[in-house]
Amino acid sequence: MTALTLSCWPALGRELFPGVLASAVVAAAATFLSQHYGAPVMLFALLLGMAMNFLSADGPCIAGIEWTARQVLRIGVALLGLRITTGQIAAMGWHPVLMVVASVALTIGLGIGLARLMGYRSFFGLLTGGAVAICGASAAMALSAAMPNHALRERATLFTVISVSAQSTLAIIVYPMIVRALGLDPVQAGIFLGGTIHDVAQVVGAGYGMSTATGDAATFVKLLRVAMLLPVIAFAGVLARSHRVGAVEGKRPPLLPLFALAFAVLVAVNSTGWVPKAVTQAGVDLSQWCLVTAIAAIGMKTRLKDLATVGWMPIALMVGETIFLAAFVAAWLHWGGAALG
Repeated sequence: MTALTLSCWPALGRELFPGVLASAVVAAAATFLSQHYGAPVMLFALLLGMAMNFLSADGPCIAGIEWTARQVLRIGVALLGLRITTGQIAAMGWHPVLMVVASVALTIGLGIGLARLMGYRSFFGLLTGGAVAICGASAAMALSAAMPNHALRERATLFTVISVSAQSTLAIIVYPMIVRALGLDPVQAGIFLGGTIHDVAQVVGAGYGMSTATGDAATFVKLLRVAMLLPVIAFAGVLARSHRVGAVEGKRPPLLPLFALAFAVLVAVNSTGWVPKAVTQAGVDLSQWCLVTAIAAIGMKTRLKDLATVGWMPIALMVGETIFLAAFVAAWLHWGGAALG
């Protein structure tokens, strides 16, 4: 690295600092509101970010907001690997694994198929289906980061995050009532909640709000869904390469982005048991902070009038995916396929 290259770093830092700081301040405000009012922090970050949209229109914050929306997002996704271990997956046996793999594949397949029928690109169906099937806003942001650049990508990501966060919040109220109506035992109830609610925090809240056994089962199944993020990101890479989308100067997009490889490495490292719990928790907290900060930056880059032109079809698409996922998991439990171990 030359002295000239090194000398560029302070200038780059000064260019990025205002936008990064603005995004972090919005993320801090969203976290405070979420802790005091109980709504999803991602939703607060989006709404507050959109209220600060003028910062991305003109002034010194533009470069930092762009960088935060792209690079900080990828760091946060990579650190999600510290949430799970291979031992947690193995402890559940193969029945829940099969259920999760099938539900993720079918939900994403449904999303892609419906998106194409509605006249949208396959990538939009992959984005919405992945968000519903895997882990809500975090999955939407991870898949968005893995997809090729497109003029409407960030708008689609923002819509998906808003929709999936709203549905996840509603699920905390509705899904426990469905569990009771179906007469599920505590473990089955946990499997249903963990297999259907979109965001991790909402799964934990709904599960442990019913019982410890339900919370444990819900958390394990939800972590298994999070683990599906890696192969789905790889699939997004294959799809991008096969369509030669986002090629720049003849270069094809990578099969698996660097942040996805980092995710896999952290899962492997965390599975060894050598990482102190304090370090793991710090990594998980940092991941959450990065994701909230990134979604705040994405909100700053989006104008409300752009969202007003979305129309009813994307909303119908995501609602349909959510209903399908809940029906599939309920049917699986009814036929006895999801017994643990």
